[in-house]
Amino acid sequence: MDARSIVMWTATLVALLLPAEHVAAQRANNGAAREKTKVKTRPIEPLDPAAPATESGVRPAAAESPSENGLSPVSPQASGSGARVTRGTGALPNEHGQVWRDYDISPFAERASELPHPEQAIIDWILRETGYEFWHSEPLGILSATPKALRVYHTPEMQSTVAGIVDRFVNPKEANRACGLRLISLSNPNWRSRAPAKLTPVEVQSAGVQAWLVAKEDAAILLAELRKRSDFTEYGSPQLLVPNGQPTVVSSLRTRTFTQHLLPGLPGFATYEPKLADIQEGIAVELTPLVSPDGASIDALVKCNIDQVERIVPVAIETGTALLTTQRTKIEVPQRSQLRVKETFRWSVDEVLVISLGIVPSPTPRDENLLEKTLSLPTGGPARAEVLLFVESRGAIAPTAATTAGKTTRNGANGRY
Repeated sequence: MDARSIVMWTATLVALLLPAEHVAAQRANNGAAREKTKVKTRPIEPLDPAAPATESGVRPAAAESPSENGLSPVSPQASGSGARVTRGTGALPNEHGQVWRDYDISPFAERASELPHPEQAIIDWILRETGYEFWHSEPLGILSATPKALRVYHTPEMQSTVAGIVDRFVNPKEANRACGLRLISLSNPNWRSRAPAKLTPVEVQSAGVQAWLVAKEDAAILLAELRKRSDFTEYGSPQLLVPNGQPTVVSSLRTRTFTQHLLPGLPGFATYEPKLADIQEGIAVELTPLVSPDGASIDALVKCNIDQVERIVPVAIETGTALLTTQRTKIEVPQRSQLRVKETFRWSVDEVLVISLGIVPSPTPRDENLLEKTLSLPTGGPARAEVLLFVESRGAIAPTAATTAGKTTRNGANGRY
């Protein structure tokens, strides 16, 4: 074998052996790296009940320091929040003589089973009569309820007030009492000049709202005269019954859809797509009557919401597309008017309460004509009307009638507001 052949044979042998040695060396280096970066783990141990608690009431993990897990506790003072939390004394403060009482409200909850949370009606009435601030300041007070029980922690004086309110809800003598509610609107308030009934004014806190007391016979005559008018509109059923203590909503609402804004479109097509939104307009009246313990008078909470879309104002926005350099896309801005009234009344069961909300946005929605839809300027003013409510006691009614009236009203309502 000559020298040239020996050199070629040696080069071939080196080329064959070098990749194997390189791979073996690479594997050895990777194994060493994994051994060096191996993570040690251990299961999380539960808290030791015997371990001493810190000042904030939080115990560290048992047996080992929290820093071994890579986490360090941060105290409120160290984080800069300044909040200092203590465990307290372990007992409710009673410096003002507070006592604990449980009230059985299951009789009312069973009658108002159609309501999603019947106990909420009792809580709302207690807060309204006693004042919200007395449950969120000194002395310490607790007010909590389930469909079966009302739990109260407060002074004996407050407990006496709460007991009187609860009795009005659970009193079996008043269980089947109901009130009638009629909701109407008139385009002109000139009915006052020819009212055949004797109207006794009632003091009202809400600005622009009027109320009168009318004998039941005179109220029937007044309603008959109003029905003869061409601008008379009634909402809901004339035979509507509202059970005692149960909030009931009468509403006449409709939904309007408008282009709220633009969203990025699909590539290759329009760069923006319209985003539609809904807005409701109309009227919703909520009535919650509560008969007095002796049955001689009625307390009623009246809440009224009126929303009206006066017009939809179009706005043109310049947008671009993949094929056209400029395009004008229209969005819409609703011009709205609304009314919010919340008032509590008390009157005799022998009389009818008549409430006027004044000249307000019309509960009957008005459709825009073609000229209003195409032009930004309105062709006419927004619709206005006077809204009247007639509320009267219907006395005791059959349990089946009270249940049916409650179901019918709530199924047609749009919820609380």
